[in-house]
Amino acid sequence: MDGVTTAGVRATARIEARDDGRGGTSLPVLDGEGPLALRRIRSGGSEARVMLVGAMSGPLGGDHLAVEARVGPGARLRVGSAAATIALPGQAKGEARYDVRLNVADGGELCWLPEQLISAGGSDLSVASRIDLEPGARLVFREEQVLGRVGEEPGRLTSRLTVRRDGRALLDQEVACGPGAPGGWDGPAVLAGHRALGQLVVVRPEFERDVPAARPLGEYAALTPLAGPAVLVTALAPDALLLRRVLDEALRELT
Repeated sequence: MDGVTTAGVRATARIEARDDGRGGTSLPVLDGEGPLALRRIRSGGSEARVMLVGAMSGPLGGDHLAVEARVGPGARLRVGSAAATIALPGQAKGEARYDVRLNVADGGELCWLPEQLISAGGSDLSVASRIDLEPGARLVFREEQVLGRVGEEPGRLTSRLTVRRDGRALLDQEVACGPGAPGGWDGPAVLAGHRALGQLVVVRPEFERDVPAARPLGEYAALTPLAGPAVLVTALAPDALLLRRVLDEALRELT
C-alpha cells in the first residue's frame, strides 16, 4: 500500500500484460499508488501502451518508489512517461529509492522508454533496475540520466542495472555520480565533464544468429554485444536533447 510517513512516501505501481487471445494485449493489472499514476493510452496492432504520470513532485529525500511490470507469453507492452522524473531534496532525511522490476515471459515483448531522470542539486537518489527475461523474450530498455538542471550542480545519484536471461546475467553494472560519489566520476575515464548519460539494452532472439558488431557511435557513444542475444548502447552528451538523438538513432538501427 502507498502512504506517507516521517521517512517519506512509499508507493508501488504495478502493470501486468497478457495476450488477450484475439491478437491484442490486455492489462488485467494497472494499479498506481501515490505519486505513481498509470494511464492506458491508445495504441494500434497487438501492442498495449501505458503512460506513467507523476501525480506529485519527487522522488524526494526518504521516498521509496517502485514500478513493477510483468509481460506474459505473446503479450506486447510499451511503457513511457509523461514527463521527466526529477529527484529533489526533501524534508525527510536520507536517501530516496526508485526501484524498477521487470519480467518478460517467453514470447513476450517489452519496450521500456521513459523520459529522463534529472538529479537536482541537493538530492540523494538510488535507482535499481532489475530485468528478468525468459528465453524468447524481447526487450528494449532505455535509461537516461541528467545531472543537474540548467546552471545547477547535480545531487548524488547511484544507479544499478541488472539484466538476466534464463537465470544468467547479461548485464550487471552500477554508476555513481555527484557529491560523495567515488573520486573520478566526472573525469576523462568516466563522464569527461558531460552532464547527460544514457544506455539502451536491446534483446532479440535473432541476435543468437546475427549479433551486431561492436562499434563506436560517434565520439561519446558505443555499441557493445553482450553475452547473449543482446546489445548495449552507452552514450554521453552535454544535454538531454543530444543524448536522446544518439539513442534514438541507435534504436532505429537495431530494430
